[in-house]
Amino acid sequence: MGFLWPQLLWLLAAVPVLVLLYVWLLRRKKKLAVRYASLSIVREAMGPGQSIRRHLPPLLFLLALVAMMIAAARPLAVVTLPSNQQTIILAMDVSGSMRAEDVKPNRLMAAQEAAKGFIKDLPRNVKVGVVAFAGSANVAQLPTTNRDDLMAAIDSFHLQRATATGNAIVVSLATLFPDAGIEVTDFSPASRRQGIPIEQAGRQKKEFTPVPPGSYSSAAIIMLTDGQRTTGVDPMDAAKAAADRGVRVYTVGIGTVDGETIGFEGWSMRVRLDEETLKAVAKQTAAEYFYAGTATDLKKVYDTLSSRLTVEKKETEISALFALGAALLALLSAGLSLLWFNRLL
Repeated sequence: MGFLWPQLLWLLAAVPVLVLLYVWLLRRKKKLAVRYASLSIVREAMGPGQSIRRHLPPLLFLLALVAMMIAAARPLAVVTLPSNQQTIILAMDVSGSMRAEDVKPNRLMAAQEAAKGFIKDLPRNVKVGVVAFAGSANVAQLPTTNRDDLMAAIDSFHLQRATATGNAIVVSLATLFPDAGIEVTDFSPASRRQGIPIEQAGRQKKEFTPVPPGSYSSAAIIMLTDGQRTTGVDPMDAAKAAADRGVRVYTVGIGTVDGETIGFEGWSMRVRLDEETLKAVAKQTAAEYFYAGTATDLKKVYDTLSSRLTVEKKETEISALFALGAALLALLSAGLSLLWFNRLL
């Protein structure tokens, strides 16, 4: 726990003084009690139970004062709160290798079911967009809260050739920032040969100032793929663009890590999951990489992402909680004193 005004914690030094004052008052009352004809009558009237009751209201009031002093110092604590994440882009691989059946019933169907389950578990106010990518990347569904449209977009995937993971990130960024003029051509070799920074290439409609990676809390990208980039934009260039805009890119790998030849319908292809690049993309954007070797693993990954993206830990001022506790303790102290002794403390 931290404090915005820690200097006010010196007020707690008054607590021992108040305790000493209370003890002095008790002794003073004890001396006055000597005037009674018989102290045994007083002791009998007080009794053990009465003695505890006598001290409980002042103790509660002292605790109320301590809580108020702590509240005055404006305490801070790391608490878990609902995330203000408003938009999530699902970038999903639809290359031919997603037809492989090492993940049952096949990679594509397992990915579709996991993605739909993920969307169902999200709060209704969270917008979700869908980007499908293979040799190119296209927006299958613009960000929306309409779950039926999202399910239809995911069910409409068609397998294509090649894998352009970098394009998927660029198109996802363009979907999140439609007015920023982000285009895949901004990352072309021609733009780079001209010495134009990626952040300033293309239309140059708006000046762009990079922000710390992961600092944009209103959106995130989840990219699922089972292969390595075979065409299109370098995924690390795309990751840098995302990092400069503070957007986290969570990467999910599914399929064969070591690489193997997958055959179906009379033809075969060599596929290998490029975990190193996926981990590097996630790291550069202050996100995380997940590997899913089975359909169950994939569902668990999406469950984990759902919890990560819908709640977040923040350092929050909790002065109000201490003030509320102080008020309740003070009321309880006064109530017990009136009930037992017909007076306030």
